[in-house]
Amino acid sequence: MFSQDRTKQRAFLASCWQKNLNKEYLEPLEQQLVFIIQAHPEYHHLINDVNSEYSPEQGEINPFLHINLHLALKDQLSINQPIGINQIYQDLIKKYKDSHEVEHLMMECIAEMIYISQKNNTEIDEDAYLNRLKNLIN
Repeated sequence: MFSQDRTKQRAFLASCWQKNLNKEYLEPLEQQLVFIIQAHPEYHHLINDVNSEYSPEQGEINPFLHINLHLALKDQLSINQPIGINQIYQDLIKKYKDSHEVEHLMMECIAEMIYISQKNNTEIDEDAYLNRLKNLIN
């Protein structure tokens, strides 16, 4: 799963989803991905098309990227890294009352930080990331 190869990552997601549909045993990571996919019925028919291209400029959302951003956020929350992210998440839950909406708001911040990091060829600025997340609370 943790590969830089986009095709391999997408194939892993598709495999997890197919195993779920076949009611096969799922490893913990596979189960976590299936839960995310289940929460996005709009992606169910897209998961097996691992070669599709998505154009943000035309308003298309890449379901594979979206699912992986959910997973990245869940990983951050599971280890409270960067430190303080769990408290921010809890504060946002209090404000918005919808954990899925909160995840999407936080994922936008992750995506923005990744974009800035790649654009500038720098490490992700955790302080800027946390500040961006804290701004969602106010």
